[in-house]
Amino acid sequence: MANATQGGSSSAFVVEPTSHHTHTFILLHGLGSNGHKFGEELLETGVCSNGKKLPELFPGARLIFPTAKRRRSSAFKRSMLTQWFDIASLETPYHRQEKQLAGLAESAQEILSLVQKESEKVPRSNIILGGLSQGCAMSLSCLLSLEFPIGGFIGMSGWLPFQPDVEELLRSEEDDDAEDSSNSNDDNPFASADGQGQGERDPIVTANHYYRDLLGLDDLEYPSKNNSSLSTPIFLGHGEVDEKVRVTLGEAAHRTLDLVGYNVSWKAYQGQGHWYKIPDEIDDIVKFVENQVGWKKTEV
Repeated sequence: MANATQGGSSSAFVVEPTSHHTHTFILLHGLGSNGHKFGEELLETGVCSNGKKLPELFPGARLIFPTAKRRRSSAFKRSMLTQWFDIASLETPYHRQEKQLAGLAESAQEILSLVQKESEKVPRSNIILGGLSQGCAMSLSCLLSLEFPIGGFIGMSGWLPFQPDVEELLRSEEDDDAEDSSNSNDDNPFASADGQGQGERDPIVTANHYYRDLLGLDDLEYPSKNNSSLSTPIFLGHGEVDEKVRVTLGEAAHRTLDLVGYNVSWKAYQGQGHWYKIPDEIDDIVKFVENQVGWKKTEV
């Protein structure tokens, strides 16, 4: 059963489970679309090679498709568009990144609140977050800011906001740690017997702090691997001939998430443009949900 519900100041298209509610998908649309349009299209065209659709395979899942607020778009001559955050250039999303900050912070409040509400109904391990294009970018930012893991993440044809900055920061810390470890214990009175000083900085702690700051969230009192989403498996799919969000942007997101320490399943689809590939990508997503997230699909 599908319906439109009001959440905060944005509407969400919600498809209720056909059996007892046990799992939740939260999937974000791309620039200029909305939850209803994206949700209906995914449910109609997102068909596996066996002819099955997501609600049939996961009858206990609620599918939630939030809608972004209408914001003025710098990329489209200040036109009012539904977008999770403003962006100055679709071809180069890292251009004038400061334009993105207000929308990222505001949209994060809505998405994280939605994750929290659903976690009061089902276990966090039974929640999958994700999205398409800008929706992938928005939800990746939220994932990196979490202080707990969720079941999984599904990203299609997207990118990671502020990716070059984050990767530079992580590699800089990696180099600093390598330099520190090259110093002999004789020169370091604080080194322990096993050769460890104050301990290497963990990439997930650095990334989590960065994105929480980016989204205007408070610092964690006890930042650590355990207080993060690091154990959340991630699927990223991208068309090799995507004319809107270049596949190199998806590859960069994959590289940085791998550097942070996430378990990332990456797949580029030959001949595919800016959309999910049917049925190949839907098949891969279902396999990911089964094998990496651990959800059981209905065999009927």
